[in-house]
Amino acid sequence: MSGSPTHSVSVAGVVVDAHDRVLAIQRQDNGHWEAPGGILEPDEPFEHGVRREVEEETGLNVEVGPLTGVYKNVSRGIVALVFRCTPTHGEPHPTAEAHDVRWLTQDEVRELMSPAFAVRVLDAFGPGPVTRTHDGTNLIEV
Repeated sequence: MSGSPTHSVSVAGVVVDAHDRVLAIQRQDNGHWEAPGGILEPDEPFEHGVRREVEEETGLNVEVGPLTGVYKNVSRGIVALVFRCTPTHGEPHPTAEAHDVRWLTQDEVRELMSPAFAVRVLDAFGPGPVTRTHDGTNLIEV
């Protein structure tokens, strides 16, 4: 159908270590702190995309766990699926896509990330999947 809205789908991994710290990247392109993730390839399963993106951006291999949230960026037409992950192999390090890679506490997540991205990480500590809408920076109440 012509004129139908289109969306891209992204995936992200909230990687949580044994101390309940979260792996975060400082993006090369804009300097923002986020959970590692990116656009899902058209023929790629969700979990494979999460593993690929986390490894590309941090050098770390992960086991992908449960879906923790679905987030829509209305200004860019992106739907993001976020999964809680466990580190399995490797040491996180800066990459071509991540200027810096750090383990953060939940308080540090609140300080360093914009509200739209911090909530994705914090929701991964909740009881189940949530859905949220944002404008790229701030949440939009619906």
